[in-house]
Amino acid sequence: MIDNIELLAPAGTIEKMRFAFHYGADAVYFGGKNYSLRANAKNFDLSEMQEAVLFAHSMNKRVYVTVNIVFHNEDLSGLLEYLQYLSSIKVDAIITSDIAVMNMIREHKIDLEIHISTQASILNYEAALFYKNMGATRVVLAREASKEDIRRIKEETGLEIECFVHGAMCTSISGRCVLSNYCTNRDSNRGGCAQICRWTFDYLDSDKKITDEPFSMTPKDLNMVPLIESMIESGVNSFKIEGRMRSIYYVSTVILIYRRLIDKLKTNTLTKEYQEYALKVLNRVANRDSAPQFFASLPGVNEQYYLGREELSNQDFLGLVLDYQDGVATIEQRNNFKKGDMVQVFGPSHETYTFQIKNIIDESGESIDVARHPQMIIKINCPYEIHKYDMMRIKMFDI
Repeated sequence: MIDNIELLAPAGTIEKMRFAFHYGADAVYFGGKNYSLRANAKNFDLSEMQEAVLFAHSMNKRVYVTVNIVFHNEDLSGLLEYLQYLSSIKVDAIITSDIAVMNMIREHKIDLEIHISTQASILNYEAALFYKNMGATRVVLAREASKEDIRRIKEETGLEIECFVHGAMCTSISGRCVLSNYCTNRDSNRGGCAQICRWTFDYLDSDKKITDEPFSMTPKDLNMVPLIESMIESGVNSFKIEGRMRSIYYVSTVILIYRRLIDKLKTNTLTKEYQEYALKVLNRVANRDSAPQFFASLPGVNEQYYLGREELSNQDFLGLVLDYQDGVATIEQRNNFKKGDMVQVFGPSHETYTFQIKNIIDESGESIDVARHPQMIIKINCPYEIHKYDMMRIKMFDI
């Protein structure tokens, strides 16, 4: 079973898709300009979708397109033509939860594989069987699914099972949130989520604040590193990473960690030490703490923020490798670094290398002490052979 595990990455842009595949994803999911729940992401226009499919298929990879808003009457305009277009460019599946979409595919005999979105909040096999009868071949289970839920649904339905393994959690049941609409008139179920659950709130009594610290209802991020083997045993076919609006550094780091975890499981070489290293890296790359959440047991006080929460973006991503020749790396700078800094370079074709910055040469050939200008092109000596699209970060953890 483990040989067929799919690693599924978010792709908010063409660039993010390319990095996701480069760092080990088997498939990506993204949305179009319409009908997708991440309206604030850049998303793909029709020509970009076709480009993405051609690129993915040239690498024997897969592409899934989200058509997962909750449709109102006015949203149905143009839907048929859109689905027919997705079929014509041969996307590998759509991700949807609205029965109207499934009915349209059946009635018009559109050649599209159907994956049921987590928005359907599937937590039992009867619901999964209903969607199977509607033509679905895969269900993306609610984030609240337990190990026993997953096992039973797999046994009773034989459907492909996709589960989130990493990324943001919703305060509501798998995204069925009305807070955004209520507070900002932005409908999260039609792609306009304002992330109200990330806000903090004062305690008030007669309009007077009665506590110094604000209250938070935010769940910690999902992180299934300690339990991925158990997920495979329960019947999960696809490991899904959340984050279409995350950076290329975040997507690449997370995908590479899970790629290596899966590969080490396949070769029976996964160690406790590597899992601990993976947890440290993943907890560093995000700006929220993480936990396994619902899979093994109901989350409690340790899986939720209440008071004193901070979400500070780090400046760990130092640069993108553009070229490497004869011990000299060409770097596109992303955050400040200077001579004497200890750094790491990581990538899909080698282990993480640690070394000290001993010299920095700018575009005019001058030696400088600090690379401080965003996206400046510089050269540094590197004692290891590295590759284009590797990434340089501050020194973190050694394994």
